[in-house]
Amino acid sequence: MIELPADLRYYFGENDAFEAILNVKGKVFREHKNRKTVHIRKDGKGYFLKVHRAVGWREIFKNLFSLRLPVLGAQNEIRAIKRLEEIGVETMKMVGYGFRGMPPAWMESFLITEELEGTVSLEEFSREWKSNPPDFTLKLAIIKKVAEIARLLHKNGINHRDFYICHFLIDLKSLEEMSNEGLRMYLIDLHRVQLQEKVPQRWIIKDLAGLCFSSMDIGLNRRDILRFMKFYSGKPLRTSFREDSRFWELVKRRAVKLYEREFKRLPGLQI
Repeated sequence: MIELPADLRYYFGENDAFEAILNVKGKVFREHKNRKTVHIRKDGKGYFLKVHRAVGWREIFKNLFSLRLPVLGAQNEIRAIKRLEEIGVETMKMVGYGFRGMPPAWMESFLITEELEGTVSLEEFSREWKSNPPDFTLKLAIIKKVAEIARLLHKNGINHRDFYICHFLIDLKSLEEMSNEGLRMYLIDLHRVQLQEKVPQRWIIKDLAGLCFSSMDIGLNRRDILRFMKFYSGKPLRTSFREDSRFWELVKRRAVKLYEREFKRLPGLQI
């Protein structure tokens, strides 16, 4: 099975487009065992191509015995993109995909998305905040937007599993039009997303702890954290503290543990 617009089908070849896509040449952005992300350009337009090779039963059992959920193909990310579009969270625009082989062990697949031009990751955007703090209105808008995205995900049975600020892309043009259109932000890297009826609390804690961990060195203060908690919970802070104190304590503990494991020291940000 292969779904491609006519121009890309012609670009990759009518006869064996699948094989051409799996072996495409371009700038490799990421490569890990059975999967690879490649950037290509056609007619001046950029695309990201994610290729998933067959993993085999050995790799599947290895992950399961390690209590990890293996990434078996592009279909999970395809479902995640469609679900995010349904709930109003902006993400990558899918333009093509394909599958072949016997699932789960011997299936090969790919996903093609448009490049999100004119964007920058929140990690990069906030890199100088410690020495050069941003305008308060802008920082507040970013905190609110990230909290709203997190709330929408978790409210709708979605957890990201790689919920770090590097996976939030800010639309730079929207910064100039914030007073009219509002800040636009895209959530990317969805291949490990889980879609469920209801997200178990442990997975919500994992998402929020990852977000907190990745924000600890960008110059935020305790008030910024409290603002996030308010926007995420949708409750007055006093109510959230009274009703959700145990939950936020577990998020804090996990975030600090992640930081200690990564940097071998305690974070400077006191949550």
